[in-house]
Amino acid sequence: MTIRRSLETDRAAISRIHVSAFGEQEGPVIAGLVNGLLDDSTARPLLSLVAEEDGQLVGHVLFTAVGVEPGASDVSAQILAPLGVSKARQRSGVGEALVREGLRQLTDTGFHLVFVLGHPGYYPRFGFRPAGALGLDAPYPIAPENAGAWMVAELQSGVLGTVRGTISCAAALDEAQYWME
Repeated sequence: MTIRRSLETDRAAISRIHVSAFGEQEGPVIAGLVNGLLDDSTARPLLSLVAEEDGQLVGHVLFTAVGVEPGASDVSAQILAPLGVSKARQRSGVGEALVREGLRQLTDTGFHLVFVLGHPGYYPRFGFRPAGALGLDAPYPIAPENAGAWMVAELQSGVLGTVRGTISCAAALDEAQYWME
């Protein structure tokens, strides 16, 4: 398996991955979100990675720009949204490889934090921990019973605890429907 940056010519295959990963109802919504984020100037800088096996794309992860309001302009942050792996390749390490490579590249380029709204049983293995408890709120309220799904990973040590606020995200992601866990 090879992890590489996605190309414009990968768009259709990336959409198919998300439909396969999220199903016929939610998948097209997620694929639309991905296309919207890839075209959204407010999502930049972004990092879009694909997993390729035997010439076929089997996974995709997207990281896009976020800010921390108010006044944390010296903190560079991204949000992981979404991660998708073709149904046939789920639970085989594809998603883990994509997340680890994305976090490595973001660390190497100097980003401080990465946020995710995801499964609290999956993302802690990558260093994610509850963000709300650290004073970092999502753009939309997260239901108390799902508070553990809103997480942050520190890529540069010493940042967490020095910044508090609400995350602002790309326009394409700034819709309440994407913030329900």
